[in-house]
Amino acid sequence: MTAVPERTVVPTLFPPPGYAHAAVVEAGTRLAFMAGSVPLDPAGRLVGEGDIARQTEQVVANLDEALRAVGSDLSQVVASTVYVVGDTPAVLDEAWEVVRASGLHAGPHTSTLLGTTCLGYRGQLVEITATAVVPAVPGPPANDRPAERP
Repeated sequence: MTAVPERTVVPTLFPPPGYAHAAVVEAGTRLAFMAGSVPLDPAGRLVGEGDIARQTEQVVANLDEALRAVGSDLSQVVASTVYVVGDTPAVLDEAWEVVRASGLHAGPHTSTLLGTTCLGYRGQLVEITATAVVPAVPGPPANDRPAERP
C-alpha cells in the first residue's frame, strides 16, 4: 500500500499562494531527505549564469532526477525550501514562478521561500532542499518470493 501525503490548507489561516500549510504522511512510510539541489550540469558547470529563472529550471530538473534515483518524484515532495540570492520580493518571485510552473508544485506541498546573500557555488542564485515520500514498490506475493536464508 502506498501512502498518499495529505496536504492541508488551513481555512482559518491566510490562504497561501500556491503551497500547503501542512503535509501529513502515515507513520512507517519511507521518506527521502534530499540534499540541496543546485544549478550544475552533470560535469559540474553552472547553468544559467546570472539568470534566476534558468537556474531554477535546472535546480528543479536536478531535484527530479535525484528523487527518481531513490524511487520517488516531484509529485511526492511534501516539504521544500527554496533559497534565492536576492533581497527583494521581485527577485524571489522570479524563482517562485518557475517552481509554480513545475511538477514540484503539483501537490501543493509545504514550502518556504527565502532570500539569502550567497549560496555554495560561485554564481549560484538558487537552491532547493526537499523531503519526499518514497512510494512502496509492490513486490511479488509472499509465496512467490525466494526463501529467506538462515
